[in-house]
Amino acid sequence: MKRLSVKNETSSGFNTKIHDNYLGIDMTINQAVKKVENGLYPKYHVRTQSETGKKFIASNPDKSKNNNLG
Repeated sequence: MKRLSVKNETSSGFNTKIHDNYLGIDMTINQAVKKVENGLYPKYHVRTQSETGKKFIASNPDKSKNNNLG
């Protein structure tokens, strides 16, 4: 099972809530970004949307699609 998954997103597809499938908790995108930046989710990294400057998380590149947020 993948560690993180999208719980809610805007109509434009921006993730607003993330679910930790191992701990069973929901968090806002800002909470998830801070946790990734602090190293709590080492298989994920933070990106910044160029148009808006909003930060979001993405899984680290690998050959598996099973751990993608989607």
